[in-house]
Amino acid sequence: MIKLAIRLGTLVTFLAALIAASSVTPAGAAGGGGGGGGGGGNDPYGSSYPPPPPDTKTTHTTRAIPKANKKKPANQSLFDDPAFARGYREAYSTIYDRQDYAAAIDQLKALGHDDFANVANLIGYSYRKLGDYKVSQVWYERALKSDPNHVLTWNYYGLWQIEQGNRDQAEYHLTRIAAICGTDCAEYRSLAEALEKPSGIALAY
Repeated sequence: MIKLAIRLGTLVTFLAALIAASSVTPAGAAGGGGGGGGGGGNDPYGSSYPPPPPDTKTTHTTRAIPKANKKKPANQSLFDDPAFARGYREAYSTIYDRQDYAAAIDQLKALGHDDFANVANLIGYSYRKLGDYKVSQVWYERALKSDPNHVLTWNYYGLWQIEQGNRDQAEYHLTRIAAICGTDCAEYRSLAEALEKPSGIALAY
């Protein structure tokens, strides 16, 4: 009986020690960070978590050209400049609200972008309104050199052609406008109406 009791006691002690050892081992393993975590309890992801996602911002900037590096069209860039936009609006108002064409020419030239189609066209328009057709033509040609599809220049230059008696040339300008913006746009309609008027009639624009 005594031997049996000793054997049972030894077996119970062994089983207790085995259970205790098995409960300690997983805890130690989890703390190691697994999968190369390395930092023990300092690893915020632990062995059972996937690695953190890659830094998408860094990946994007190294693989893609940032939008800021893409060159904007010249027209858009100029009107994005508050000083230019303000000066252009003032000159525009001087022309269409006050009909002070000489002052508008000075304002437009002061912008420092004489080769910009919008600016060159309005300078040409102002000279035409002042009756200086030769200088006006130079500015219209400059505007079209800057932007061959500048529809308002084709319109104003077409009106210039009518006033100079060049109706065939004005018809050509009308076809250019139609190719750019169609026959329903205001520039086409106004030039077409001007061509229907008898020669020598004063034109509104």
